[in-house]
Amino acid sequence: MCSWCWAFRPVLIELKHKLPKNIEFIRLLGGLAVESDAPMPEKTKQYVVDNWRRIQQQLPETKFNYDFWTMCKPRRSTYPACRAVIAARRQGLKYDEIMTHAIQQAYYLQARNPSDNETLIELAHEIGLDTKKFNQDFQDKDVNKELIQELNLARSLQLNSFPGFLLSNGECEVHINPDYQQADIILEKIQQAVL
Repeated sequence: MCSWCWAFRPVLIELKHKLPKNIEFIRLLGGLAVESDAPMPEKTKQYVVDNWRRIQQQLPETKFNYDFWTMCKPRRSTYPACRAVIAARRQGLKYDEIMTHAIQQAYYLQARNPSDNETLIELAHEIGLDTKKFNQDFQDKDVNKELIQELNLARSLQLNSFPGFLLSNGECEVHINPDYQQADIILEKIQQAVL
């Protein structure tokens, strides 16, 4: 549910295709906002809407459906979406990215609220998951523990902005800033860091 991650998606897909085979790509959830039933404060709503507009100015091909703000009850709550990704993973690693993309499309294009459990269960069904198993896993305390462990790992690696990249060879770590327009620029940074 990070709008910059949504804007970065096309470059990320290209980057993953172009990564050398000896580099393993590992995705971590960032969390962003703890679970809450409280309506999003007006100041926060305006900040997010302004952020969407900034993204569209910089990356005009990025689409947003602003109907979300009138059709849904916005909440600053991304942990349910993160748990949904973990619950989806339990039915196969390929579902990690499939569920992430479904959540992004629901939020940014379809004006559906991924802070709502019902939306996440609908998405699980739409992407072909076993909905009963998904719902059980989604509610499982172990999924929440896994989320907290993943968030703690991301923070311990100082991955505090989204999207964020860390190149690690086990001996040293290099943070790499994303380029939102060209995967080749990121690849060049990776190659420089590896040499």
